[in-house]
This record gives sequence, structure tokens and C-alpha cells, in this order.
Amino acid sequence: MFGIDPSFFSSLLQVILIDLVLAGDNAVVIGLAAAGLASDMRRKAILIGIAAATILRIFFALITTQLLSLGGGLLIAGGVLLLYVCWKMYRELAVSHEEEGEATEALAGHDLNADGTVAGKAPRKTLRQAVIQIIIADVSMSLDNVLAVAGAAQHHFEALIFGLALSVVMMGVAATFIARLLHRFRWIAWIGLAIILFVAVRMVLEGAGAFITIPEIPLLYTPHAPAAAAAAH
Repeated sequence: MFGIDPSFFSSLLQVILIDLVLAGDNAVVIGLAAAGLASDMRRKAILIGIAAATILRIFFALITTQLLSLGGGLLIAGGVLLLYVCWKMYRELAVSHEEEGEATEALAGHDLNADGTVAGKAPRKTLRQAVIQIIIADVSMSLDNVLAVAGAAQHHFEALIFGLALSVVMMGVAATFIARLLHRFRWIAWIGLAIILFVAVRMVLEGAGAFITIPEIPLLYTPHAPAAAAAAH
């Protein structure tokens, strides 16, 4: 209707939810790393973490989208990496509510559970230890985010650009708010995990479809035109 491709809106919705969940996930990791610092150093570590995550997302976007466009084995590799991301997310969702609460308090800079301290139960550490921990996590999670967004956007370039821009804005502006939202409504993260799993399986199937004949799977996979033509001869 009106010349609008429904698959574009489907991709856009997936991209937005993936951004929401992974930005919140990244923010919680930054908060956990910064939770053991004094308040002045905590703010500095969180700013460094969010700035690094933003820059890394832009850097990985420039490289990853070009690589995935080559298809084949690189799509399979990207899909397998996203399956690993799903496993990591599943384990992170199993983090205790108390630990996540400490991370959210560190991000917000407020005593949210009224125990008289801000992230007071977190183990103490130096600013250097926290920053190293944050940057290592940022590298992994920024790549995860770019891969997931690129996979969800499929061949809709506009959805891809929107998703990458949105992920940068979410990390730079709304990371604390999103972390608190996901802490309160855990089911949003589980839906995000399911979508990333769907994207990962679809990427693996699309990459494998360049080498072998795979029958059509509704919603997940449509055979490549060249592969289908080759199979017909």
C-alpha cells in the first residue's frame, strides 16, 4: 500500500528493539565496572565508557557493514558471532537483581534502594582497573550491536543508517535511563534476546544459501536467485 515495503517497517522495529536492549546491556556493564569507584571517579569512568562505546560503534559500523555486504562466508561468521552474543546475553540476564541494581545506582549516581550508599556493595577498584574493564567490554559489545543492527536491517540501507545513529544517541544521551528501564522491565530484554537469535539464524542461513541449496523457510529464509537458478540447471 502507498508503495511502502512492509519488510522495511519490520526491519526498523527489530533494529529499534535491538538498539534499546544492547544499549541498556552495555550501560549496565559500564555501571558494574564503575560501581566500585568513589563518586567523582565513578562519573569520570562512566563518561569515558559511554564515549568509547559511541566511537567504537561508529568505527565498527564503517567496517562491518562493508564486510557483511560481501555475503557468503562472512555472513555465516557474523551469524555465528551473533549466536555467541545470544549466549552472552542469556548469561547476563541471569545476573542477580542486586548486582544489576548496583550497576544502575552507579549510572544514576543516586541511592535508588535507600540503603544509605550508592553502589556501596560493589568491590572496590582503581579508576585504571575500571576503565580497562569498560573498554574491553565496549569493544565486544559495540561490535555485537553493529552486527545485530546490520543483520536486522537486511538490505534496507535506510533502516541500517537509522539503527546505527540511534545506537550512538542511546549510548551518548539515554544510557542511564535505558539501563533503569530494563532493570525494571526485564521482559523487554528477553524479547530483544529472541530477536537477536532470529537475526543470527537468518544470517547463517543467508550465508549458507550462497554455497548450498536450502529450501524456503517462511520469515527466516528465501532462496537466493543465483543459487535457485543454478539448482534449476
